[in-house]
Amino acid sequence: MKAFSLARTAAIFIKECQQMLRDRLTFAMAVGVPIMQLLLFGYAINTDPKGLPTAVVSQDQGPLGRSVVTALQNSGYFKLVASGISEQEADALMARGELQFVVQIPGDFTRRVLRGERPPLLVSADATDPSASGNAIAALQQLSSTALRRELRGPAASLQPSAAPFELRIHRRYNPEGLSRYNIVPGLIGTILTMTMVMLTSLAMTRERERGTMENLLATPVRPFEVMVGKILPYVALGYVQLGVIMGAAWLLFAVPMLGSLTLLMALIGVFMLANLGVGFTFSTLARNQLQAMQMTFFFFLPSMLLSGFMFPFRGMPEWAQHLGEALPLTHFLRIVRGIMLKGSGAGELWGEVWPMLAFLAVAGAIALKRYRQTLD
Repeated sequence: MKAFSLARTAAIFIKECQQMLRDRLTFAMAVGVPIMQLLLFGYAINTDPKGLPTAVVSQDQGPLGRSVVTALQNSGYFKLVASGISEQEADALMARGELQFVVQIPGDFTRRVLRGERPPLLVSADATDPSASGNAIAALQQLSSTALRRELRGPAASLQPSAAPFELRIHRRYNPEGLSRYNIVPGLIGTILTMTMVMLTSLAMTRERERGTMENLLATPVRPFEVMVGKILPYVALGYVQLGVIMGAAWLLFAVPMLGSLTLLMALIGVFMLANLGVGFTFSTLARNQLQAMQMTFFFFLPSMLLSGFMFPFRGMPEWAQHLGEALPLTHFLRIVRGIMLKGSGAGELWGEVWPMLAFLAVAGAIALKRYRQTLD
C-alpha cells in the first residue's frame, strides 16, 4: 500500500476548488446565504415592535383625555394615525389590518377622573399576532398609573390615589385569549405551501434534463404555455391535498376558528399557489441540475419566512425590510388567511392584499414563460 502523498492530496484539493468555483451558483449560495442571514437577523428582525398604528376615538374635550393620548405617543409603542373618527370607522380600519390599537375615551372622562370615580378607558388590540402587541399592552399597564401624575398636582394632588386614576380595559380582538396557535397554525398554511410549491416545481424541468427526457418533450407539438400549465396543475392539486391536511389539523387538534368564507379562502389559496408555482417554474429553467434548483428554492424561502411576519412581527421591522416583505406573496397571504379565519373578512376588505399577489403571479408567469422559450431555443 502506497504511503500518504501530500502532492496527490494537494492535486485533489486544487481540482475540487476549481470545480467549486466553476459552479458559480453553489459558490454564490455558500457566500450569499450567511450574508443574507446576518443582515436579516441583525437589522430586520425585531421582537419588540414600536410605533404601532393607533386610532383614538375620543368624546372627551378635557385636558386629561389629551394627556392620556400624549402619554401613549411618548411611550414609543403607539403611533397616532387617525383621530376624530367614529367607532365604526375604527372597527373597519382594524378589520382591514390598518390599525393595531383603538383607544376609546368616554365623553365624561376628565370630569369623572377629577371626581375620583376611576372611569374606564377601553383599548382594543388586534391580537391576531399576539407577539406584535404583547409589549405594547404591557406598557399600557404602566401608563395607566403614570399618565396623569403631572396633571393631578396642586389643588388636584389629593386625587392621586395609590391605584390608577382610571380603569384600563383591554379588549384583545379576534384572539381574546392571546393563543399563539391562532397565529401560527394559519401561518403554517402559507409557509408550507411556499416551500413545497416552489421546491417541487423547480425540480420539474431540471428532472427532465437530468433524465434525458427533455428532448422528447421538445419533440412533441406542445406549446411552451401548455407545458407550463400542464406541469403546474398537478402541483396545484397536491397543494389542495396539503391544505386539507393542515386545515383538518387546525380544526381538530388546535381548535382554530373559521369565521369567514371557506370558498373565498380556497380561491385565494389557489392564487397564492399559482404565484409560488410560477417562481418554481422560473427556477427550473435557470437551474442546470436539481441541486441548483434546491438552492434557489432555499434562497427564496428564507426571506419569505423571515420578512413576511410569520416568525417575527412585521411592524417591528425597519421600513426597508417592510418594503422587501411587501414584494413577497407570503406576506399578503398571511394577512388574508388570518383575516378570513380569525376576523371573518370578506373579499372587499382583503382586496388590498389580493391585488399584489395577482401582480406577482403575472410577473412570475411572464418570466417563467420567457425563460422556458429561451430553453427551447
